[in-house]
Amino acid sequence: MRPRFIVLLCGLASLPLSPSYGQDAGVSGEQAFNNSCRTCHTVKDGDNRAGPNLHDIIGRKAGSVANFPYSQAMKSSDIVWDERTLLHFIEDPEAVVSGNGMKPYTGVRSAEDRARIVAFLKSPGK
Repeated sequence: MRPRFIVLLCGLASLPLSPSYGQDAGVSGEQAFNNSCRTCHTVKDGDNRAGPNLHDIIGRKAGSVANFPYSQAMKSSDIVWDERTLLHFIEDPEAVVSGNGMKPYTGVRSAEDRARIVAFLKSPGK
């Protein structure tokens, strides 16, 4: 009996870690972006807000959008955004670029939501 109890506890302990637990599994990439990123970012070219616009971010050097006051850490990071790097950054920005200036944002815990956001950012015509 005891091993089953431990497995159940391990499974239950992981549920609160994902903010999307219990939410609609059919959320679109745009909705995931809006829920987690839109407060500070847009995907419209030239529309910088509290954060730089994310238009055509794939293949772009970090800290390179004109007329945006990036942190020194971001400007000197030498990162070129690709899917893998974005997934890690969206999960934990401070772990990827320490001192990035995105406080109080601490990341998206849900792997599914991170994947949806990156797919949305990669999609043409957004």
